[in-house]
Parts: sequence; structure tokens; C-alpha cells
Amino acid sequence: MEFTADLYLVPTPIGNLGDMTLRGLEVLKNVDVILAEDTRTSGKLMKHFEILKPLKSHHAHNEHHQLEKTIEELKSGKKMALISDAGTPAISDPGFLLVRACLQNQIKVECLPGATAFVPALVNSGLPSEKFVFEGFLPQKKGRQTRLEFLVNETRTMIFYESPHRLLKTLKQFAEYHGADRQVSVSRELTKLFEETKNGTLEEVITYYESKPVKGEIVIILEGK
Repeated sequence: MEFTADLYLVPTPIGNLGDMTLRGLEVLKNVDVILAEDTRTSGKLMKHFEILKPLKSHHAHNEHHQLEKTIEELKSGKKMALISDAGTPAISDPGFLLVRACLQNQIKVECLPGATAFVPALVNSGLPSEKFVFEGFLPQKKGRQTRLEFLVNETRTMIFYESPHRLLKTLKQFAEYHGADRQVSVSRELTKLFEETKNGTLEEVITYYESKPVKGEIVIILEGK
């Protein structure tokens, strides 16, 4: 493999370690530094695949502060890889600021294809996938109601990420704004042992999760208007 880029964005498995690509492993084994969202989480991945490269913390809370220094290191000739805890960097994870700064400084960036949670969730939903809108996480407080109101007339399939403890609140708000008979699909623990996808109307899915404890990261696919 020819390493022509300076910064590589490398997707990591969202659960099943078998989803790590051969090309991703080759990049991680050949760069000088790996920028990781959580070095403890990524350390387990590195140990599993026997990758002995230095890990440097790069997350939402220090991304702004480290940007200039990281750009200088890349300019000096260091090859770097950016990984998140799971999935593709910069998709509801750190990475956007660094990529933008690299492009502004004529530093070559390459993003490898690989795991992204919303793709299998969208396909599993059975809802229209030729056109969709990725919303990521809804605002928790400020701006949440405004965003929900904005999406009332969205005709495309909508994709959201959600945490377990906010799932029911979000589904009930969707029912309030879009109607309880709107089709929805909830996928959790994708690629893991207890992977589950529940499809139905918002009313049916709310009833299902009211009597069932929810664990794991969640993707919600909501039918458009």
C-alpha cells in the first residue's frame, strides 16, 4: 500500500472487531501517531490487533486547543491516523475541525471506508433509503423544540443517534410532532451479541420499550412525511 496522505481517517468497529478492515489495520501499523478519541478504548483495539504505535488523545474537549500543534506536526512530515471510539471519525465524533484545518494548510487527507452505525440501521429499517437526512443527536435542551418543529415537514427518511436513557423521551416527542402512527425503526447494539432492531409505528415501539430496559448505543430511523 502506498501512503500518499498525511492524515488518515480510519473507521473502527462499532462492536464486532471482525469488521475492522485490512486496509485500516495497514494504515494504523504504518503511521507515526494515532489520534484517538479515548486512548483507553482505543488501547484495547490496538492490543487486540497488536498495533504498537503511540496514541495521542484527540476528543471534543481538547480538539480546539491541540489543533495548531497537530497541524505543525503534520507539516513537519509526521503521518497520522485519526480514530474515534467506534465508527467513522467526524460523524457525530471529533474530526471535522482537524480535516478543515488540514485542507486550509494544503495537508493531504484521506478517509478510509468502513463502519458507520447509521448505514446498517437504515437498511434494516425497511424505510426509503434513496434519500435521507442525517440529524445525529438532537439538542438536549436549548434548540431541541426548534429542531423538532423544523423537522415536522421533512419528507426524507430521518436518522438520529440517541442514548438509552433518552430513547423513550425522544420517541414520545416524535409521536407528538409527527403522529403516533408514523413508522419508526430502532436499532441498538449493532454488530454485537445482543443486536436488536425493532420496527413499527411510534406507538408500537414506545409500548415495546416502556416494558423493556434499554442498553447500548441507539440509532433511530424515522419515516418522512
